Amino acid sequence: MSKTLQILAIIGSAQSNSSNESIVAALAGMLQPHKLTIFQDLKSLPHFDPEQSVHNPPAEVQQLRAQIEQADGIIICSPEYIFSIPSGLKNVFEWCVATTVFADKPTGIITASASGQKAHEELQLILKTLMARFTADTTLLIAGVKGKVNETGDITDAATKDALQTLSRKFLHLLT
Repeated sequence: MSKTLQILAIIGSAQSNSSNESIVAALAGMLQPHKLTIFQDLKSLPHFDPEQSVHNPPAEVQQLRAQIEQADGIIICSPEYIFSIPSGLKNVFEWCVATTVFADKPTGIITASASGQKAHEELQLILKTLMARFTADTTLLIAGVKGKVNETGDITDAATKDALQTLSRKFLHLLT
C-alpha cells in the first residue's frame, strides 16, 4: 500500500466562497486518497517585516512555514487582482523568501480569474525564485473562471474539469 501524501493548498483569494475555493475543492476530490489541507486565511498573517523574518518570525508565520515544510507537495490557487497576485498571497511568499521551505517542493500552480495571464506569469516567477519544483504540466491558467463554476461551486465546464484531472495526475507524478 502506498503512502498517503500530505498536500497543502494555499488559496490566494481574499473572498470567501470564491471560485478558487471551488477549484481547490474539486481538485481535493481528484487527489484522493491523499490528504489535502487548505490554508485560506491569508488575513491571519501580519504584514511582512524583514527585520522579523529570519530571527523573530511571528507564531502565525512559523506555523505556516512548518505546514509548507511538512507537506509532500503544495498547490497554489489564486485569482488575479489588477494584473498581479493578491497582496495576501504575496505576503505569504515574502515571509518565506528568507527560508528554504519551498526549495525543491513539488508544486502545482493554478491561476483562476477573469484573465489571469499576468498573475500566472508572476506566480511562476516567484515560485521559481523560491526554488519550488513545478513543470508546465503542473501549471494551469483558468481564464473566465466565473463562467466555469456555478453558484453552488460546481465546475460546469468540461474542458476545465479535464484540465484539472490532467494537472492532478501530473502533480502526483511530480511527487513520486
